[in-house]
Amino acid sequence: MRHFGHIPAVVRKELFHQEPVEFDAGSSAGLLSVALGATLYSPATRPHLAGDVLKQAARGVVSMVLCLEDSIDDAEVSAAEENLVRQFTELAELAERGAPGAPGERGAPGAELPLLFVRVREPGQIEDLVRRLGPVSRLLSGFVLPKFTEGRCGPFMEAVSAAESMTDRMLYVMPVLESPELLHLETRHETLTGIARSVGRHRDRILALRLGVTDFCSAYGLRRSPDMTAYDVQIVAGVIADVVNVLGRSDGTGFTITGPVWEYFRLQERIFKPQLRRSPFMELQADKLRTALIEHDLDGLLREIELDRANGLVGKTCIHPSHVLPVHALSVVSHEEFSDAQDILRPERGGGGVMRSAYTNKMNEVKPHRAWAERTLRRAEAFGVAREDVGFVELLTAGLAG
Repeated sequence: MRHFGHIPAVVRKELFHQEPVEFDAGSSAGLLSVALGATLYSPATRPHLAGDVLKQAARGVVSMVLCLEDSIDDAEVSAAEENLVRQFTELAELAERGAPGAPGERGAPGAELPLLFVRVREPGQIEDLVRRLGPVSRLLSGFVLPKFTEGRCGPFMEAVSAAESMTDRMLYVMPVLESPELLHLETRHETLTGIARSVGRHRDRILALRLGVTDFCSAYGLRRSPDMTAYDVQIVAGVIADVVNVLGRSDGTGFTITGPVWEYFRLQERIFKPQLRRSPFMELQADKLRTALIEHDLDGLLREIELDRANGLVGKTCIHPSHVLPVHALSVVSHEEFSDAQDILRPERGGGGVMRSAYTNKMNEVKPHRAWAERTLRRAEAFGVAREDVGFVELLTAGLAG
């Protein structure tokens, strides 16, 4: 699979200076952690889950979480587990028979599946599910571990290790940082230090760390409106900053940390003006697209995605398919960013120094900007580099046309 692989190859060539690379579940963890992109969550109770997975894959989704935790009622857990096993079996059969690929490209046999993770509630579910899945557990990339703390790490990782011995393959984990101990000021430092110790011991299995901002807000009876981002809620912004401070460092000890969920996907009554400037859309006669984004509260999402990246987060948790393409479009590296990153990382610049950017609009300082440049080229590998005259509006438009 590859990002924007659902659009015709001829269109991709018009959009990208450097196309996104192809990858699969066996690719390096470094690439996969960035390529997760918009990770779409779906309750495991959905009766047509197998078909949903294939449908979303055909629309550009590359990672999904099938949820047995907060998205379903406590009384539904057993039925959801049974449904999950049944749907995985059906999905394996559908994928074997094949499904249409990207327009103008390959189709059957062998439909491409996204990276699939299961969000469990307790460690005991992991072994049990893998045992019940049997041979079709080969479709599973790993597990999402809720309310992760140092104390919960041991039982979870022991269960994952046992599940790996049954499947004879690597299973990644994505811990969710959402516990009250992480939020509360008096326990935050100790909790973060403990989490850092835990994930450091299991670095080879940790694909990404996910932020449970809805749980953070819940602890104080808060809920942000569609006019506001997570960074406008100061108590949440403070936790995100501390998590990145401890767990997102660029010195080799850090992890990929994904952006928080955006809860809205239908028009709400507004207090503030829309956050999307009209001019980028007018230039391409795409004002209808701008209106549609605003009507579905996606202008707030676009702003939050930009703030995620500015604050060191990569990718995003998504609960609605309409959120996926905006996340991916804004993850594509601009030609200007790519040019700066390449200049900074040239071998002859190894000793440091400062130079004017090729776009002649900024200073590139080799040593301070090196980590940013390396991170930018990793994102370029996963999401591609846009042509010089291509922006997120063109990428959104092409992605929607499919």
